[in-house]
Amino acid sequence: MSTLEIRDLHVSVAEAQSSSTGGTLREILRGVNLTVRDGETHAIMGPNGSGKSTLAYAIAGHPKYHVTAGSVTLDGEDVLAMSVDARARAGLFLAMQYPVEVPGVSVSNFLRTAVTATRGEAPKLREFMKEMRGAMSDLAIDPKFAERSLNEGFSGGEKKRHEILQMELLDPKIAVLDETDSGLDVDALKIVAEGINRFRAQPDHGVLLITHYTRILRYVQPDFVHVFVGGRIVEEGGPELAQVLEDDGYERFTAAAPVVGGTAAGGTA
Repeated sequence: MSTLEIRDLHVSVAEAQSSSTGGTLREILRGVNLTVRDGETHAIMGPNGSGKSTLAYAIAGHPKYHVTAGSVTLDGEDVLAMSVDARARAGLFLAMQYPVEVPGVSVSNFLRTAVTATRGEAPKLREFMKEMRGAMSDLAIDPKFAERSLNEGFSGGEKKRHEILQMELLDPKIAVLDETDSGLDVDALKIVAEGINRFRAQPDHGVLLITHYTRILRYVQPDFVHVFVGGRIVEEGGPELAQVLEDDGYERFTAAAPVVGGTAAGGTA
């Protein structure tokens, strides 16, 4: 059984140095407690600036985010003591809200290199190409994209589908999906949701899905929904909680807790 366990996590981000701040740290996460086990899908919902993306990047090990207290473990191993690449090899995956473009690096070369790093050995080229093309077909990705530079000139929907392609090929234990639904039209949303559902249907997989809206949850039904406000989880429930949020919004939660604001790398906090 794979388990991602987050306990009393506090994370701060360095302010841009100025005469007023002097480059001080500003606390974003204020004591997050969350456990994601394989076979479970957890949805984190909250308003802009609540710290959702900060949580994702802290788990992944982005150097901008400083863990000041608490712990993150994967199957009992200290994630915070691992380098970013070691976290990926241990079985963590982050799908970014805004995937970056990598000119000069083809999709196929990137994916084979990443797969080699996580599996510990290079897959045979013919077998890998067959595996990659099959996954691309499932996600309605044109095979010609395999030779294009990673994400360069891709539409928002194409970038998000390529994030799911990476997830399927890397086959992590726990996938953290940061607003994978943002910017998608209905058709792309359904394709991305189908990819997530294929992944989570396999043994030993867990999903932490960060989103503002319930629309992706119509296609990817969560087991648990967590309301994230002011840098912490303020309420938890089953999938029915998502509909409550859709109907009533976050006002009753934001009135009782401050919005921390800030911007995570590649996305809102």
